Amino acid sequence: MLTVKTVHAVNADHAKGMDTQALRDNFLSEGLFSEGEIRLTYTHYDRMIVGGAVPNGGSLLLDEVKECGTPSILDRREMGIVNIGDSGSVSCAGVDYSLDHGDVLYLPKGAGAVTFAGQGRFYITSAPAHKELEAKLIKIEDAKSVHMGAPETSNERTIYQFIHPLVMESCQLILGYTKLHQGSVWNTMPAHVHDRRMEAYCYFGMEESTRVMHFMGEPNETRHMVLKNEDVVVSPPWSIHAGAGVGSYTFIWAMAGDNVDYTDMDFIAMEDLR
Repeated sequence: MLTVKTVHAVNADHAKGMDTQALRDNFLSEGLFSEGEIRLTYTHYDRMIVGGAVPNGGSLLLDEVKECGTPSILDRREMGIVNIGDSGSVSCAGVDYSLDHGDVLYLPKGAGAVTFAGQGRFYITSAPAHKELEAKLIKIEDAKSVHMGAPETSNERTIYQFIHPLVMESCQLILGYTKLHQGSVWNTMPAHVHDRRMEAYCYFGMEESTRVMHFMGEPNETRHMVLKNEDVVVSPPWSIHAGAGVGSYTFIWAMAGDNVDYTDMDFIAMEDLR
């Protein structure tokens, strides 16, 4: 079963007047991981697609997505898949890929239909692509890891870069995940914006009662949403994106836009946040 929700881009001035429910309706995707289903959100932010596939021991086929306007989803797109569940497999172009928890699979433009199987919980990201590249399965030991933050600022974390120029080639999709260290709660501080691309966050590895306070909005007009495990939030180019949790969590970041330079961002001084 395939379900697709469309989310249109929101102007920063419009977002200033939104209440809590309007923010959640326009920027948050809940319930993407449902057993026996594929659920996608098609965004108008650089045409990024985010979603979840949970085969629950069976298999699920992802092929035509009407919103893409092509016979198959990868006809003009690339895709990054992260397994946030138990072991499972992804099949595409006649090749079976085994994904353990935390593994990332890149599928290029023109690869064809995608089949998800096993006990995995597969987080899906996809962006338009301009050329065909090679599919690549990336284990965590093959990722580029970057240590950031410190215990005294409550933001010690390790960033794992998977679909990234230092690891492999893609068209415009960049993807990795950030794991907070024991006792740290803050991610992505100091806050920043990147006007040349959008970003999506998928929070996972959280206890049922754990919540993350996700901060968004223009630097001088910040807003927040309270998120639970496996929630996915879209961050427009004009918005900061940072969070603090009341328990341990990891988040997947995926970006699409004008370049693949991970460091292309404009930091916001703490005293300038409002």
